[in-house]
Amino acid sequence: MWQFSGGIAQQHGGERRKLPKLRNPATFWKKREKQNCNYAEGTPPESDFVEQQLEQLSRGLIIREEQLFCQDSPSEEEDQLLKDLEDLKLRMWLAIHDTFSCSSTEQLDVLRSAMAAIQLQEVQDQRWADRPESRFPVWRPLKLIRTHNSLLQKMVESRLTEAAEDELSGTDGLSSAVKRKVCRLGKRVRDDLLTVARIVKDCYPPQMDILNIYAAFYHQSFSARLTELAASGLETDDCSYLLFWVNHYYPHEILQHEDLVGKIKTACLGSLLLQDHLKGLEEQYLAHKEVQVKRCLNTALKKEEDSWLSGNKPELIDTYFFSPLAVDVIQIMNSFLSESTCVIGGQIKSHRITAYLETFLDSYRKSLEELLRGNHGNIASVIKAHLVCEEQFRDYITGQTGNLSEQQSHHCLETLTALRDCGYRYFTCPIHVQLKVCYNDLWTPAWLDGSLPVVSSLLDCLSQQLRDLADLRLDSRQSLLSVIHEELVLQYFKRMLKTRMKSKEQQVCGAERMKEDARMINDFFREEGCSQSLWFSEVLCSIAEVLCLQDPGSVQLEMVSLARRFPDFSDAHVLALLSLKTGLSATDVRAIRKSVEENRLINISNNRSPLFFSKVKVKWMDKKIKKMAL
Repeated sequence: MWQFSGGIAQQHGGERRKLPKLRNPATFWKKREKQNCNYAEGTPPESDFVEQQLEQLSRGLIIREEQLFCQDSPSEEEDQLLKDLEDLKLRMWLAIHDTFSCSSTEQLDVLRSAMAAIQLQEVQDQRWADRPESRFPVWRPLKLIRTHNSLLQKMVESRLTEAAEDELSGTDGLSSAVKRKVCRLGKRVRDDLLTVARIVKDCYPPQMDILNIYAAFYHQSFSARLTELAASGLETDDCSYLLFWVNHYYPHEILQHEDLVGKIKTACLGSLLLQDHLKGLEEQYLAHKEVQVKRCLNTALKKEEDSWLSGNKPELIDTYFFSPLAVDVIQIMNSFLSESTCVIGGQIKSHRITAYLETFLDSYRKSLEELLRGNHGNIASVIKAHLVCEEQFRDYITGQTGNLSEQQSHHCLETLTALRDCGYRYFTCPIHVQLKVCYNDLWTPAWLDGSLPVVSSLLDCLSQQLRDLADLRLDSRQSLLSVIHEELVLQYFKRMLKTRMKSKEQQVCGAERMKEDARMINDFFREEGCSQSLWFSEVLCSIAEVLCLQDPGSVQLEMVSLARRFPDFSDAHVLALLSLKTGLSATDVRAIRKSVEENRLINISNNRSPLFFSKVKVKWMDKKIKKMAL
């Protein structure tokens, strides 16, 4: 129990006399114990403590004090007044000491009355401070609020000591003594703050802000105990648990509890651990997790590689090949990131964990490239399964907000693009080899007069090739078809640029044939379920319109329209296309080029059109432009 002063020396008119020693505070603790026994036996408590309101006692003592010190000479009544004041103080401290055992309305009324009594005495302190010339009691100021706060601080420390040593608090499920101790301390902080917010707060005047007084004391004491644990050298598992309480559970689950949120000034509390201790624990945790995540990712990839090399085909799910690699890796990363975000309290520090995803994807790409260099009978099915993995990884990375840094996200997406292109080339290269023969027949006289159905033959050949992609997942198949569609149109355009049409009739006839071919190509890919690349037909039709038009002004308008829709339609492409127009003069060409440059969109970033022309290299035209010096 805590002891308070039992006697005060008093001075009057130059004389100093000893006031009689007051009763020992221990007698009041014994009295309280006796009352508790009476409660248990059904005996009513002593009426002088419960029925006599402390607020009334305080007010009566102040009146006696005022009357007494209005007299000109000392009075023996001062001794009794001082004894009664000490009795009042001890009764108030008893009421406050029993704060967390208040279970009845009567006990709460006693606490409320004690606080009202303290407020009256604080006001009386101020009255005497405003009358410095008067004869005043030597016991003033009482400073009961300061004593009250000191008592609360000791109560808090005692309650946390009691909680730390309580082995019967329901923490047996935790695996270490450190975890059990931290949990017991944290639960006591939470339960007591909620008791203050729900019950005790209403016994105090609002201006005291008692909830924040308690919060500051609990925070200080909890912090001191956790600091001792942090400095003692912790096992990694205990380190993780302590960090979880410091960075997540205490600030988010306790201080942000629905009964506390907005009422506690959390900004004034700060962290439970100083930065030096916090940094050391977080470094220990991250170093351990880095080893774990690296081992888990390497194990997942090694398992997949062993399956490839054993000749096994991936599993068929819903008629398409599937590999669990992406799902497994995403689960691994989510598990580590979810834990680390709670334990170390921020996404930026998690970048050390996500860095291993970059390394994993690089290794993954190299493993697939190495597989393609071998002669394995299961390559086609493996690539189909991992094109699905690539899409799953891409969706995961683009959906991350904060866990990956911008640089990490960019590098991961670049690696996935390289992995996807590697898989696409495995399927598209044989297709393009067979279609190349058909491309050579474009822009021949037989094609121009319609006697040679070049594109029909090309699409029939392509249809046969695509049958081997039936067991590729729909999304991946559509993406691959878009690549094939784009390559087909690019080859068509490149073949056109190599053509030299000498007459207007050839240009008009070729333009009409191009429009018909664009329609056939478009219909083919639409029927194959590839809707995302149908804009390629617009490109071919626009180019065909340039060939068909003979009036320089109309050609100029169409070229400007192309440049505004496709920001990569460069001056070299403009000149290459115009070189096919035999009816245009040099003046017409210069005017068209100038108009195209002047009417391009100023802010190219606002143009959302996909790139096409930049994939058609016309270096020969670039050299010609330089020679022309136009």
